[in-house]
Amino acid sequence: MTNHQPSRRRFLAGLGAAGTTALLSGCVTSSSSGTSSSGGAVTLQSNLSSPQAKGAMQKLVDAYAKQGSGSASLNTVASETFRTQLPTYLTSANPPDVYTWYPGSVADTYSKKELLLDLGEVWNSSPDLKRYSKALNSLCTDSSGKKVFVPTTYYWWGMFYRKSNFAKWGVSEPQSWDDFLDLCDKLKSKGISPIGMGAGGNTAWVASAWFDYLNIRINGADYHRRLLAGEHRFDDPEVRKVFDRWQEVLPYFDPDSTAIAFQDATTSLLNGRTGMMLIGTFFADAAAQEALDDIDFFRFPIIDPKVPLAEEAPTDGYFASARTGRRDQVMDLLGYLATAEAQEIYIRGSSGTTLPCHPEAKDTGTALVKKGRAHIEAAEEITQFFNRDSSDALQPTADTALTKFLAKPKSVGSILTDWQREAEKIWQA
Repeated sequence: MTNHQPSRRRFLAGLGAAGTTALLSGCVTSSSSGTSSSGGAVTLQSNLSSPQAKGAMQKLVDAYAKQGSGSASLNTVASETFRTQLPTYLTSANPPDVYTWYPGSVADTYSKKELLLDLGEVWNSSPDLKRYSKALNSLCTDSSGKKVFVPTTYYWWGMFYRKSNFAKWGVSEPQSWDDFLDLCDKLKSKGISPIGMGAGGNTAWVASAWFDYLNIRINGADYHRRLLAGEHRFDDPEVRKVFDRWQEVLPYFDPDSTAIAFQDATTSLLNGRTGMMLIGTFFADAAAQEALDDIDFFRFPIIDPKVPLAEEAPTDGYFASARTGRRDQVMDLLGYLATAEAQEIYIRGSSGTTLPCHPEAKDTGTALVKKGRAHIEAAEEITQFFNRDSSDALQPTADTALTKFLAKPKSVGSILTDWQREAEKIWQA
């Protein structure tokens, strides 16, 4: 596997339910070989810290214990703390056993450092994983050919809004970039901040979604993936076009875009202070249940119709520490997490806006989820997200560059020069 993620046609094949084309702490006894099998519960380190997601994870752990083959101890850490501390977790003398995180280039980066457990045994023995698509097999295989990840759910990004607010304001979903700008003008004329973001505090990474989407709409998904792999430069003219286009919509952003976290931006969206927000469906975990039926989304506007349609549809799941002292128990837990039963338990317990990776697991079947599934299926290319298509180490360079751009857009030239220099340090490390 390389850093280049598979195209939509390769990625979607076989990922959905039958007949449907769809996608997608504790200390332990250390063992450098990862082959021992000491007793006790498997420690499961989770970044799913919103109330609904955290509750769903606990239901999942409880269900695993009830089925009788083992048990797991859940430790939930705030997502941004988790991301920054993950290298420390994995390199500690007594690491947690299993982690929620991402496949693809992110997992491959840790695997190259020999920090991840080889999961070939569970992939070969699990009747569930044997039925997963070739695309998921590829996404969960590192560059040496080793299985290092078990995928469980995936979701989509889009421009989310409240249906009742759009109706009240007399506006509708745009069909083109010009329509999008017209929508922003109408909302601004009504005293509404058209676009919320929430790239402040510890969620600066949210701004990367705007960079990702503008780049895949202007330069295409293949260029985007190659850029994040270091095969193009952040100060290339093609990247400058992304920021030229971004400057067209900057006047429509909420003034608090870089002052508040995405959870607070979600509140602004739901209470009608902002009109729409580019975000993944995970934001719904922070929404009241009664608001979910009022949430809708539209596709990030097409800019160049000649560029193949791409969408961000990240896959989530689990990998394990190569230093675990509970190898057999880890394999058993991961085998359970790969089942349709486990994925349905999580989806029902959370906001219900994610989709299962198991080909026979059921999603919630809501109108929003059906629209999201169709949204992903219509794409010719699938990207994951900035750090997922590059590495966790590269994400902070984006956070710094994009925060500076939002504050001083006229300094974009020097910002991109600095971004390239910092990125080269990561790629050459």
